[in-house]
Amino acid sequence: MGFVKEIWLRSRGDGGQHGGMPDLLWDDVRNFFDPDLMGALPDVSVAGTSVEDWQAVFDLIRSSGWAWEYSVGGVAGPLPSAAEVLMRPADADTVDLRVWPVPDVLAIFRPMSAEEIDFDVDLRELQGQERVDILCGFFAAVGRRLGKPVVMTAEGDNGHPVLAFDPAANRVVLMADPRVS
Repeated sequence: MGFVKEIWLRSRGDGGQHGGMPDLLWDDVRNFFDPDLMGALPDVSVAGTSVEDWQAVFDLIRSSGWAWEYSVGGVAGPLPSAAEVLMRPADADTVDLRVWPVPDVLAIFRPMSAEEIDFDVDLRELQGQERVDILCGFFAAVGRRLGKPVVMTAEGDNGHPVLAFDPAANRVVLMADPRVS
């Protein structure tokens, strides 16, 4: 049995934890959370999305109890509909939707295209088992709402996923061997 499959079998869970067992064990995945190996801001994405999917994420953020801040060109304001955000001209000011699932853990969404939802997380904020569980829970919440995989790759390396929320498994799974960087 391969290393990734062994970890998957050992750490099966449900959105961070299932039956008290975490999706991912810190000691097994710490390399994927090393900013020197992965870059401080790994890329997280949901492919094959639509305006309706973005709206579902906006609705999740509003209803979740998470702290959030929407800004255009650095100026904070109310969160409009996804259709309004995505219809903006290509040369318009940058949109950021900052979401804190818990204090000191930030995800930054940048709505640029209906076809893909992407956001960054800061690995410096995600050290240790508790923080990995928070990340897994956040990925699971987004993935469950959309019914789609939420995939994380090293910063700037969209071709090689390292972990993902898998809707079929209903949990975060490894996509690569964390011992290999």
